[in-house]
Amino acid sequence: MNGATKADEDPARGDDLDGRSKAIRRRILEVLAKRQVGGHIGPAFSIIEVLLVLYDECLRLPRDSARIDDRDRFVLSKGHGCLALYAVLEQKGLISPQELDRFCSVGAPLGGHPERNISRGIEATTGALGHGLPIAVGMALAARITGKQFHVYVLVGDGELNEGANWEAAFHAVKHGLSNITVLVDRNRQQSNGPTENVLPMPYMPALWRDIGFNVRHAPGHDRRALREALLTPLSGAGPTVVICETTKGKGLGEFEGSGEWHYRQVPSLSAITSLF
Repeated sequence: MNGATKADEDPARGDDLDGRSKAIRRRILEVLAKRQVGGHIGPAFSIIEVLLVLYDECLRLPRDSARIDDRDRFVLSKGHGCLALYAVLEQKGLISPQELDRFCSVGAPLGGHPERNISRGIEATTGALGHGLPIAVGMALAARITGKQFHVYVLVGDGELNEGANWEAAFHAVKHGLSNITVLVDRNRQQSNGPTENVLPMPYMPALWRDIGFNVRHAPGHDRRALREALLTPLSGAGPTVVICETTKGKGLGEFEGSGEWHYRQVPSLSAITSLF
């Protein structure tokens, strides 16, 4: 569990944010306030608990360079949520505080969308939506061909699933019986230009994944206990898996939770929102 402590344990109510989750949210806002640049705050805040469970308990990330090819892979397809990924990778020692503090500055290694850098834990350059799942399927198939045992996790947004390339990749995952890939859907029901149900309704999402051949699981996306169960409980069948994570855009932002207003925003000052954390 990479050093989790009693202070990191989930509260009794899964919809409450624990201290570690709040600290990561505050860190993101601190970086943006210091740099005085905008960032995709809402999309980042909806995936923090998912990333914590992945990096604490699911991903095998050997430090031994001789075994580096056997590492599990995580692809953040909704690359605009990268601030959450950077902050979690900072906690894991893969990104330095100095690097994160330079977010989006000239010549800095960390920009507004992730760029592939394995030494920092970033497996793919993403941000053009609909690309991450095809990349992840290619990785999983490559593992099959080369006899590697690594697992691939990929996180997509529900709005991102408007992109047809996702479904082409999903069909291929089923065709090849890729049991070594898990898709996580950030089901926050919001995208940049409005509620997902207004832009392109997809009320049949679970049935769609199931009908094309995926194992389908659900989890409240801010409840780490439930996420652990969804990700770590053995499956009864083979083939690819999707975990639909019911989340809230901007989780932790008080009155702005579930609102598109903080999809992309500049933080005027940390004092303006410090009471939230």
